[in-house]
This record gives sequence, structure tokens and C-alpha cells, in this order.
Amino acid sequence: MSEPSTTIIVTDAGFTPAPAREIVALADLADQTSVDLSNTDDPEALVGRLDQLTLIRVAFPAFNDGRAFTIARKLRMLGYTGQLLALGPVIADQYAMLRRVGFDGAEIPAEIAARQPAEQWQFRAADWQANHYQARLRA
Repeated sequence: MSEPSTTIIVTDAGFTPAPAREIVALADLADQTSVDLSNTDDPEALVGRLDQLTLIRVAFPAFNDGRAFTIARKLRMLGYTGQLLALGPVIADQYAMLRRVGFDGAEIPAEIAARQPAEQWQFRAADWQANHYQARLRA
């Protein structure tokens, strides 16, 4: 399904409009390279296909539903190396945790981007690695 750019992609570099692209649900995945996972999908269903995918978006139906954090971490542990985006109404305060579990950024509704400008996200992006307690424990 192609979608109009009513969402904004947030990365460490700031905001960019989401491009139009074909992204399908897990149940509809055939030979596409981009897939949307719900917060209830099992990432293990993608084993054997992870190297063919260039984009996985994991749904956050609400900012207070954290199941997507677990899915993102599991995808990275399974070996996924492509772009991984949180999709939905996440907020700037969650950005550091998104990055720590393996997300490359978030795709948020334009309304949230208007309420929380890029500067708020970049403030969180500036030190997401500095507060990574697991890295400190390994040192």
C-alpha cells in the first residue's frame, strides 16, 4: 500500500517527510522488501527473510504500549541489519530508548511532529549512547 506523506521520519539527523513507498502487513508479505509489524506480531515469522528486507516498521498503537521495544530488540538479535523504524505516536522522551533497543528512528504522525519539534528529538538523540548502561557494564 502506498501512503501519502502525512508522517515524519525522525532520526538522529532530525526530521524528514516520509517518502511514498510500498509497505505491506506481515500477513501480506510475499516478495516485497518492506513490512509493517503490529505490536502483537512474532518477529520470528521473518526468520529466513530478514536479509531480503530493507525496512521494517513496528507499530506503537499508543505511546504507552511498549511491546514494540521487545520486538525491535528481538529483530536485531535475529540478525536484521536493515532500517528499523518505530511507527506511530511515540514521543520525544522515548527516543533514547528506541535507539538503544535497535530502532534507527521513528515514523510519527505530522501532528506529533508539530507539537514536539525536531529540537526536542535531537536533544534526546544527542546522548542516547552516553546513557547506555549495558555498554558501561561491558567496559
